[in-house]
Amino acid sequence: MEKAELKNGFIEKKRGLFILSTITILIAGIVSVFYWQTVKDQVYVEKSGISAPLIALSSEHGGELKSIFVKVGDVVPAGFAVAQVGNEIVRTAVPGLVVQAESVLGKNFSPNEPVATIINPQDLRVVAQVEENKGLNRIAIGQQAVFTVDAFGSRKFFGVVDEIAETSRDSGVVFNISDKREVKIFDVKIRFDEKKYPELKNGMSAKVWIHTK
Repeated sequence: MEKAELKNGFIEKKRGLFILSTITILIAGIVSVFYWQTVKDQVYVEKSGISAPLIALSSEHGGELKSIFVKVGDVVPAGFAVAQVGNEIVRTAVPGLVVQAESVLGKNFSPNEPVATIINPQDLRVVAQVEENKGLNRIAIGQQAVFTVDAFGSRKFFGVVDEIAETSRDSGVVFNISDKREVKIFDVKIRFDEKKYPELKNGMSAKVWIHTK
């Protein structure tokens, strides 16, 4: 009787292990399919960053810097006086955020040499540097994108593909080890709501996932 009970217990144990193994394999299969589907429908770009075009502010004639009226971090409207160089007042043509400002009074500036630099926060974009053979042909304007910013860890931000460069970056060339052919890199710009994410700053590093479906 005891032998029969032991045998039945052993059989039940094997059956339980078989069921558990089967369930584990099924779960692993489902996870693999889900992962593959997710990877297949997105392009990941590690080399990315937040930037906006720099707007240099300078005097037309040059001369001695007599006054500076702004500092880094100031938000200025269009037509705002940022500095006096010689007898000339340097003003902004568009509103913006000051990202660089000279601080040494008495310094001489050449004509068109910047005394301050601003950006328009509305022009901030995540710029993803996409290699031509890493999914560039699957990216289109209007696709949704998710990105993280190194300064904020794994927190996710959201945006939309806004622009795809027509030409490659001149300084962004890498080589394929197998045949030594040049692999060109193209800038893909992602627009986001700068009012929703005011903590995102010009120059921050990022990682991007572009959803291609």
